[in-house]
Amino acid sequence: MSHVGVGPRAVMRSVAFLTAGVLAVPALAGCTSEDPAGKPLAAQDVAAAARARISDGGTLRWAVDSVPDTLNAFQSDADATTTRVAQAVLPSLYRMDETGSPVRNPDYLESAEVVDTEPKQVVVYKLNQQAVWSDGREIGAADFAAQWRALSGKDSAYWTARNAGYDRIEKVERGANDLEVRVTFSRPYADWKALFTPLYPKDVTGTPDAFNDGARRALKVSAGPFAVKKVDTKGDQVVLTGNPRWWGEPAKLDEIVLRAVPRDERVSELVAGKLDLAEIDPETADEVTLAAGPRDPATGTPLMGPGGTPAAGPQGRSAAEALRSWAIANGSDEEAAEEEVLAREERGEAEAKARRRQQALSGFELRKSLEPAYTQLALNGAGGPLADERVRRAVARALDREELAEAVLKPLGLPAEPVGSHLALSGQPAYADGSGALGEQNAKEARALLADAGWVPGGPVKKKDGEEAAGAEKDKDKNEDKKDEKKSEGDDDGTYIVGEDNKNDDGDDAKDGADRESGEKHSSGKNTAQGGAPGAYAPKGTAAPAGAAAAPLAKDGKALTLRFVLPSGPGSGTLRTVADRITDMLKEIGIGTKITKVPDESYFKDHIAAGEYDLALYSWPASAFPATDARPIYAKPVPAADGSLNVAQNYTRVGTDQVDQLFDRALATLDQKEARDLLRKADSRIWAAAGSVPLYQRPQLLAARKNLANAGAFGFGTPVYEDMGFLKKGAQGSRPTAPATSAPSSSPSS
Repeated sequence: MSHVGVGPRAVMRSVAFLTAGVLAVPALAGCTSEDPAGKPLAAQDVAAAARARISDGGTLRWAVDSVPDTLNAFQSDADATTTRVAQAVLPSLYRMDETGSPVRNPDYLESAEVVDTEPKQVVVYKLNQQAVWSDGREIGAADFAAQWRALSGKDSAYWTARNAGYDRIEKVERGANDLEVRVTFSRPYADWKALFTPLYPKDVTGTPDAFNDGARRALKVSAGPFAVKKVDTKGDQVVLTGNPRWWGEPAKLDEIVLRAVPRDERVSELVAGKLDLAEIDPETADEVTLAAGPRDPATGTPLMGPGGTPAAGPQGRSAAEALRSWAIANGSDEEAAEEEVLAREERGEAEAKARRRQQALSGFELRKSLEPAYTQLALNGAGGPLADERVRRAVARALDREELAEAVLKPLGLPAEPVGSHLALSGQPAYADGSGALGEQNAKEARALLADAGWVPGGPVKKKDGEEAAGAEKDKDKNEDKKDEKKSEGDDDGTYIVGEDNKNDDGDDAKDGADRESGEKHSSGKNTAQGGAPGAYAPKGTAAPAGAAAAPLAKDGKALTLRFVLPSGPGSGTLRTVADRITDMLKEIGIGTKITKVPDESYFKDHIAAGEYDLALYSWPASAFPATDARPIYAKPVPAADGSLNVAQNYTRVGTDQVDQLFDRALATLDQKEARDLLRKADSRIWAAAGSVPLYQRPQLLAARKNLANAGAFGFGTPVYEDMGFLKKGAQGSRPTAPATSAPSSSPSS
């Protein structure tokens, strides 16, 4: 799921990503009396407040990543801001609750239910009697029918990104009265609640021209608490204003301004007082937390630093005061004194600037939760070593997912649990940990899988142009020379090699290596090969000495080196940190990695979608409707008419007929328990195929003005835009308890 910050339904619309059936799949956790779905790992953090405690009026300035190219959420170039706008101005028949489950939205629906299943499934929607479009027309069957025809896939003149679910509808018609809509399906469809959200007026969906172009830069007709006032491409903002025809609870805010602000400029905009709400990186989160903490009443400086460390110098003095005292006590000649005066002035200016910055940020607080999205390691199975399922499984078995989750989430004070499902997150009904189908982290078994696939430790590598052939028969001096050459390779092309130098690491890395090298997570010990390089001459499956990387593997004269593609932008620090840890883990089983950093704008299109990678890190959103939304992500690629491979959204190119069949069965049953069981079985087989490895749920960090209520880190929940606003004087919003409110310490940016 990369598509950072994009809602699950929008992402699935916006993207045009070896058989495991023979593998034994263990019994699912769902067979126990305990519900495997569990609870969400982190609660919403939105400073919840009753409407009576919120002032009327005001403008919320909200940072977003971009001004959208289209306001039509069903087009391929829709983005996260398209979703934000649609949620605020268009009907959503169902909202997501705090567990990521769909709940009926009473502002639009009085009821919706399946009234017939034989001979065909029929759903009847009873609409709210007050529901009208902003032009005064009632919302009704004509709008439902126009959207179905546009998204059914039967008319190629409509430029749609997806038609899942709509292609199963046979007809849409008026029910018993104007407030009823009757939808008949040609085939059973379990995820019918996913349809008609958002719902566009027939003015937008009624003709191909209107659908393709009519809603790209304006929405003349809407039906939410807000309406689109303007899309200002020059000013990089979308302005939403209250809808005077809104029949629900009136919006507390006068306006919402969605401002496109680059991630690395947001802290400056917060300091300048130009934003009220912004998603931020972990470093900025530290700064906001520090500024919002207790302050020295005399100087205004923070008393505590990140993680609760004192921010003052000796005897309570600031660090700058201590430095000045030292300089005065140790000054000697006149020149030194003059230099000290200048230095003090510069320090004074810097300190004053820092105080002003912290004073400005003291009006904000950090609101944090976990996004309804997870980061995964993708393994491209289209060709090369990873086309062999044994190699993919070895890579997956080498990963300590707990360590990776802790590296990202623990410094932020967020629950650091590895994700156990490809199809849902903890707390969602379909969630169950299916990772047992792959097996736990175990370096010994990973090496055995590689050996079975023919990859030999220390095997000879064919000579490349300009270099000597590498292999176990080379003497130590030549190996050392080779190591030095690799270490000295430049980064001019953004590429470097990890895992081919066969060096031992010291310190904490070596200790971590000792834990993993034994083949079990927390055991240790030595098992040295007789008289040679670590692991080079050991019997098949023997662990290398503790703290040592395994000898590089080779097969048919070629080293086992995987291309690891990463984004290079300033917001990708966390991915690069995770990648470094993964390369260390792979090096311990003899797999080398060639890391290539590419520009953010080309990362997904030119590398992930194009299949130009072996390993990659990106994220997928968790959907409330995994049978519909996850199927194209894990469907077996099929040959297209032109001879190319149609991968849909399955960018790992790994799929099985059995997984496809389980998805199809889950889509066709209206029994929710049966559908959950089928999805959990599908997830177990996706784990077994080892095309992707879920790692951790993404952190969600926002800086919010302290008096802003009902906005922030929404977690699974759909924002309720009419309830957002600024608290009355003296009122306070409700914040979640630990662990989601622990003060974060410094950590890599994401």
